Amino acid sequence: MGRLQYTHILTLIQNASDPQNALSMKQYMRNQFEFLGVKTPARKALIKEFIQNEKATQTIDWQFVNDCYDSQFRELHYVALDYLQAMAKCLAYDDISNLYHLAKQHQWWDTIDRLDRLIGNIGLTDNRVDHLILVWSKNEDIWLRRLAIDHQIGRKDKTNTELLVAIILNNLGSDEFFINKAIGWSLREYAKTNPQCVRQFLADYQHQLSALSYREASKHLN
Repeated sequence: MGRLQYTHILTLIQNASDPQNALSMKQYMRNQFEFLGVKTPARKALIKEFIQNEKATQTIDWQFVNDCYDSQFRELHYVALDYLQAMAKCLAYDDISNLYHLAKQHQWWDTIDRLDRLIGNIGLTDNRVDHLILVWSKNEDIWLRRLAIDHQIGRKDKTNTELLVAIILNNLGSDEFFINKAIGWSLREYAKTNPQCVRQFLADYQHQLSALSYREASKHLN
């Protein structure tokens, strides 16, 4: 069914295209991707019925996901992630190879920062993810490393502090904006749950953290 579903969704998105929106959306993403000009609220409204029907199947249609990701249009990549987010309860460790495949394609923060939550959620129920994500945190691919750094965002008191620290330590000294931003973001979010831990980390590694990471991490600390 994947191909038929993809064709149906592609038609819906294409019929809602807006050339002016497409231009501004493309510029916002530094002209790296082609857009049809369908913004998030409109996109989600268009696929709402499809998502509801798919959730009832309780089965991931990877053919549909991959067809969306093979599209030249960024909105279809977003549709694939909307779909996976809706089906998150059906994702398991064995699906990480498919998620890895997505993470290696069309790389930019907007998709990586959604894939990290999907993989992070799997890690909540399968600790094999911890070892895998620690390996990714040392990968030469900056986007895999960003995914690793931020994959626990939103876990609050379920955060594996030891893992978070290890991943960040693997990425200290980077001059890559997207890595240093991710470090600051992950620490800032964890500070909402465990401010003392983050304060201590900042004190211990102040001179090794980039100014960006330190500034972001300490933003809401008194």
